[in-house]
Amino acid sequence: MAMTWVIWITGLPGSGKSSVAIEVKKLAPEAVILNSDELRKIVTPDPRYSGDEREYVYKALVYTAKTVSELGHNVIIDATANRKVWRDIARKLIANFYEVYLKCPLDVSMEREKTRLYTHEAPRHIYDKGRKGSPVPGLNVPYEEPDNPELIINTEKINPSEAADKIINMLRG
Repeated sequence: MAMTWVIWITGLPGSGKSSVAIEVKKLAPEAVILNSDELRKIVTPDPRYSGDEREYVYKALVYTAKTVSELGHNVIIDATANRKVWRDIARKLIANFYEVYLKCPLDVSMEREKTRLYTHEAPRHIYDKGRKGSPVPGLNVPYEEPDNPELIINTEKINPSEAADKIINMLRG
């Protein structure tokens, strides 16, 4: 069996993670997308986004990605994971792990989030809620940028399709 891979697409809310994940799946249709917003609806049906809740959700995401990968499937993790520790756990536990950082200025991410079409599971009006006190990475909760991601993509300058091409080229080596 060919070696599987797991990529974690991380970045601020509104940086383009879900859009890029969908485009990567078009190029690698056998891959499984694990979306933190979808998982959160099962693990925490009434989310509060507390530190403890995020800990449970992201560790469950790592466990699921590891298990699915070990079963022979490529995995795309679509999740902010604002703390490096969660992505580092995945790096330690998962063979052929790649971290892809979607770098996007906060103001651009905020504007996108405000105007995006809700074709996936992301909660609505994240930054508006953050201004009212809800914990939002990059706004009032720290977002820890990756130290050494395998790939950095500036989504202010590159569209999701181009980003997916870069990711697939990285995976091909």
